[in-house]
Amino acid sequence: MSERQKKIVFTLKKDLIRLIVVLLAAFLMAMNIQTFINAGGLYPGGAQGLTIIIIRVASKFFGINIPYTPVSLILNAIPIYIGFRFIGTKFTLFSLVMVLANGVFVDMLPIYSVTHDPLLIAVFGGIVNAVAITMCLDVDATSGGTDFISIFLSQKKGIDAFPIILAGNVVLLTIAGLLFGWDKALYSMIFQYVSTQTLHVLYRTYQQRTLFIITEYPDEVCKLIYAQSSHGATLIDGEGSYGHNNKKIVYSIVSAADTRKLIPLIKEIDPKAFVNSIRTEEVMGNFYMKPRD
Repeated sequence: MSERQKKIVFTLKKDLIRLIVVLLAAFLMAMNIQTFINAGGLYPGGAQGLTIIIIRVASKFFGINIPYTPVSLILNAIPIYIGFRFIGTKFTLFSLVMVLANGVFVDMLPIYSVTHDPLLIAVFGGIVNAVAITMCLDVDATSGGTDFISIFLSQKKGIDAFPIILAGNVVLLTIAGLLFGWDKALYSMIFQYVSTQTLHVLYRTYQQRTLFIITEYPDEVCKLIYAQSSHGATLIDGEGSYGHNNKKIVYSIVSAADTRKLIPLIKEIDPKAFVNSIRTEEVMGNFYMKPRD
């Protein structure tokens, strides 16, 4: 088998795995919608929350039962266009599969209540929601809606999308509270908070860490950082306060996911290396992000 054929086979296997994971995530998210969100009368954020509000408004005020899938596809039309235009074709295709499959599963599955405790519904619904989103993100896909906008603004425009998304969710919950009661809207805030915090724990690609490494092998460590994460490093001259020995400090900012791989490898190069990993709140300038396919 030639190298080209091996590459094609590898790509096909990778895409098949991505498709399977995306479909599993779509089914899990649909179960979450029917088991926790709809059964508990909650309102998630983003396009998903707006879809549910539209469906409930049509049912309550006009007596019309609208399927989930067409409303979701219409609301995701512009974000999907942004994905194809600015982010990546294959990335957007798998995300489109996620949106479409999720809608089909929601329309197929019945509403089933696991518990009637609204707090338990909000907490566990938020956890399951984050797990489904993380499954998509781990194979380079999204659940659609505001995820496309967040990636576009952060990667292409260098804008922190969180305040914009938060403001949109506040508007959604306000509308839901006015139309359907404030108790469900307030429990929905708990749902969204739990989902955000769980996602923050599970998915670390967009989190950055600052590394300060004191080592006897600075050149080798710098090469390792670049090979593993495609990020450069800066060498800083230092002096030990006790022995007054000259030391080199390697300074670099990498993703949190890369940090977990790098630190054990640095220890292999220099078992005596001193590594300080600090959470980075904001990076300005040229910070490499893996492009979406």
